[in-house]
Amino acid sequence: MEKIKDEIASLEDELIALRRDFHKYPELGYQEFRTSGMIAEYLSSLGLEVTRLEKTGVVGLLKGEGGAGKTLLLRADMDALPIEEQTDLTFKSEIPGVMHACGHDGHCAIQLIVAKVLANHKDEIKGCVKFVFQPNEEEAGALDMIQAGVLENPKVDAALALHLWSAIPSGKIGLSDGPVLGTTEEFELKIIGKSGHTSAPHTALDPILGAAKVIDAVQSLATREFDPLLPIVIMFGKIHSGSVRNAIPDFVELGGTIRFLFNNESVAKPMILESFERVIKGTCAALNLDYELNFIPSNPSLVNDPAMVALVKSAAADTYSSLGNVEVFRSLAGEDFAEFSQRVPSVMTFVGINNPQTKSNYPHHNSSFDIDEAMLKYGAELQVRSALRFLSV
Repeated sequence: MEKIKDEIASLEDELIALRRDFHKYPELGYQEFRTSGMIAEYLSSLGLEVTRLEKTGVVGLLKGEGGAGKTLLLRADMDALPIEEQTDLTFKSEIPGVMHACGHDGHCAIQLIVAKVLANHKDEIKGCVKFVFQPNEEEAGALDMIQAGVLENPKVDAALALHLWSAIPSGKIGLSDGPVLGTTEEFELKIIGKSGHTSAPHTALDPILGAAKVIDAVQSLATREFDPLLPIVIMFGKIHSGSVRNAIPDFVELGGTIRFLFNNESVAKPMILESFERVIKGTCAALNLDYELNFIPSNPSLVNDPAMVALVKSAAADTYSSLGNVEVFRSLAGEDFAEFSQRVPSVMTFVGINNPQTKSNYPHHNSSFDIDEAMLKYGAELQVRSALRFLSV
């Protein structure tokens, strides 16, 4: 197995070049036409069976020569974000208002190199590897791929993914079993009042005051209604109302997210959403205001399977020559790989890329986000070793 390390090291320049190419030409969800075309061509050149799903999704199937066996799905996400890049990289985005600010460029590059290495070792593989390059992760494209049949023909037995993660120092990885990323529920809320002049507020019904009261009131749910040791975060990311300073508007539009990390998601989610609406309804009623509330389902909890985590930890010990760099990791961030984890035994590993010397210590979705490219080869090796363990003869 030591030849794996040398083989990946010999491909590091190609790995970095691929990442930089993807970074230079980012594409938004379901617009990844150049990206998916390049990926499909690359996979075809390796002799994989390539199919297209859901507009820009790409699936490459590698059939092992070690005989019949299980099928392992490896997933990488392709989409970028609507953010204007503010780095000084020589390969910074050439697409105005779009950049890879979440590491998906690195994920794609890693997975292509993993495909190349595993294709060179197909005689050691019993079963199949399904390389899934998924569009639109930022808006839950995984479910579309699943509904299009990506888990069938051949039927997938387990799934692996990794995420380059800027909250973890370079050289370390986050790997835990059970729920590791939170359930995310998005919402749109409209608080409805009656317009009037700011000099006579008693003749109007002020929805801005109502919005302020609602934003404050729902925060009590996390500590007064649910166990404060079980994380719930209710955040408002959008507020819009009015057009002039001296008029009370008719309504306020708000939008945000509810994130939580409970073991019993199917029980907790209805309770949390019902309580959230109850507080809104009561607060608005006290001020004689109406409201409209719509929930927009996003990601369920991402749950790492214990047996698969043990397998990946074994691969990590060989990749890093130690398990001293493995950290327990959980976050309330959402990731639509969760949809795979709800259906087949799965693991997402978080590869640390935070290195102040390379300016890769900015948070995800920041306009200055970058990755520590020295960590890419470790991600590739980890995925290769994990796949070979799962599908070894």
